[in-house]
Amino acid sequence: MNHPRENFVSEDAWRKKILDPQGPFLQKWNKIFVLSCLIAVSLDPLFFYVPVIDDGKKCLSVDSKMEITASVLRSFTDIFYMLHIIFHFRTGFIAPSSLEFERGVLVEDTWAIAKRYLSSYFLIDILSVLPLPQVVILIIIPKMAGSSYLNTKNVLKSVVIFQYAPRFIRIYPLYKEVATSGILAETAWAGAAFNLFMYMLGSHVIGAFWYLFSIERQTHCWRQACGTQDTCRREYLFCDGAGGAGNLSFLDNHCPITTPNETVFNFGIFLDALQSGVVLSSRGFSDKFIYCFWWGMRNLRYVYAFFMKMSCFVQFGVWCLCYIIQCP
Repeated sequence: MNHPRENFVSEDAWRKKILDPQGPFLQKWNKIFVLSCLIAVSLDPLFFYVPVIDDGKKCLSVDSKMEITASVLRSFTDIFYMLHIIFHFRTGFIAPSSLEFERGVLVEDTWAIAKRYLSSYFLIDILSVLPLPQVVILIIIPKMAGSSYLNTKNVLKSVVIFQYAPRFIRIYPLYKEVATSGILAETAWAGAAFNLFMYMLGSHVIGAFWYLFSIERQTHCWRQACGTQDTCRREYLFCDGAGGAGNLSFLDNHCPITTPNETVFNFGIFLDALQSGVVLSSRGFSDKFIYCFWWGMRNLRYVYAFFMKMSCFVQFGVWCLCYIIQCP
C-alpha cells in the first residue's frame, strides 16, 4: 500500500517533469498529432455541407444532423490540439548558446520554456483550437431568423477558412520532422500513401467549397429576383423564417436551372451542382459527399480548370483563380 506522502511526491514530480524533445514519447506523440491534424483539416469542410436547399419551398435551410456531426467530430480533434499545447509547456529545448559544444544543453526551466513557446507557436495553436465553428453552428445560428441567417452562414464560412491557415502552418514543421525521422522516411509505401491522402484531401476540400458556393450562387439569384417583386420578402427565402409563405414560383423563371439562360442569370461552374440536385435537402449526405468529392478529384489535376465557365460574381472569380493557380 502506497503512503499518501509518496503519492504526493510522485504527483509533484510528474508536474515538474520536463519532456525531452528528442525522447521517444514526444517522437511518438508528434506522429499522432500530425495524423490528428490531417484528420482535423479533413473534417472542417464538413461544416460547408450544413446549408441545404429546400426545393419544394424554395428556401434555404440547414441539415441538423450534419450540424451535430460536424461539431462533435471537430470537438474531438480539438482535444489533440489542447493536449499538444499542454505538452509544449512541458517540453524542454536546446539552449542556442550550447550548440557550439559537442552536445547541446537541454533547458528545463519552466519559465524559459513558457516564454519561448508564448513567443513562437502559442498564438497559432490557440487560433487553431478555438471552437469558432461550433459556436456559430450551435449557438449563433439557432438564434437567427430570416435573412439574418445568410450573414451567419457567411461568418461560418469565414471562420472555417480563417482557421485553416494556422492549422496548416502548424502541420508543416511537424510533418518535416516526422518525414525525416519517422515512418515516412523508413518505408516508401508510407510516403506514397501520404501523398495520395493529400491529393484526396485536396479533392475533398475543393468539392466542399464548390458545394457551398453553389448554394450561395443559388441564394444570390433568389435575392436578386425577390428584389424585383413587390410581393416578395427576403424572409420567404429562409426556411427557419417565413420560408414558403409566399408565392415563389417566379424564381423558376428568374433563376432557370433545368434550361439555363446565361443572359438571365449566369451560374457559372456551379450549375452542375444545382442541376444534379446535390444541394437539395432531400439528398443524403453520402450522395452529396461522393458527388462533390468526385467533382473535386476530376478537376484537381487537369488544365480543365482553365476552361471552367467563370461567373462574374467577384468572390467566385477569386476562388476560381486560386483554384487554377494551385493546379500543377
